[in-house]
Amino acid sequence: MKIATWNIERLRHRARLGIIETLCEQANADILVLTETDASVKLNYKYCYKTPFLRELAPKAYTPMENRVSIYTNYKCKTRHATFDKQTALCVELETERGNLLVYGTTIGIYGNRHRGFAEELAKQLVDIKRLSSDNQNLCVCGDFNCSFADSYYYTKSARRAITESFSENNLALLTKNRPECIDHIAVSYKFVADSAVQIEEWNTDKKLSDHKGIIVSL
Repeated sequence: MKIATWNIERLRHRARLGIIETLCEQANADILVLTETDASVKLNYKYCYKTPFLRELAPKAYTPMENRVSIYTNYKCKTRHATFDKQTALCVELETERGNLLVYGTTIGIYGNRHRGFAEELAKQLVDIKRLSSDNQNLCVCGDFNCSFADSYYYTKSARRAITESFSENNLALLTKNRPECIDHIAVSYKFVADSAVQIEEWNTDKKLSDHKGIIVSL
């Protein structure tokens, strides 16, 4: 199974949309989570689950087709689970060949980790994660964490500590934690990963199509 995520920076490079779509397709992910995204992105997946369009929230701040999280997959959704903020985090329970998997696609800190609302937003998302991890469910938390774990690229000590402690308590493996200059992450329940070999790849490493790298985990 392949799980991937990429923050496409509100399609600031809209003129290169075709290249962005091609790279998303070439990732060949079973589950692809795009953040800071836009419904203009058209990919060859059976399903696309989205947070609401942001124009309704703030007409002057967003273009008509912008939304914060989209989950592309060929897996059928059994149900959608509530999140602390339907604009910012999306959770779908997918029926996969490895068993049901709750995929929590998110952006933690829509204004970055230096904004005064970041700590509060993070705390609310960690409450979501604790709730969704209960009852022995398989969970994948995937998206823009605005926090690196391998270096000093972009992080706060408090966020790094809170996320690490939460994932440990809820038996989530942060599979991308050792990647340098990486603030977009994929965490999966240990029991879902089981004894799978884990491989990690990146794209847009020169950050010419977005200010974020794309990252994919193969189990």
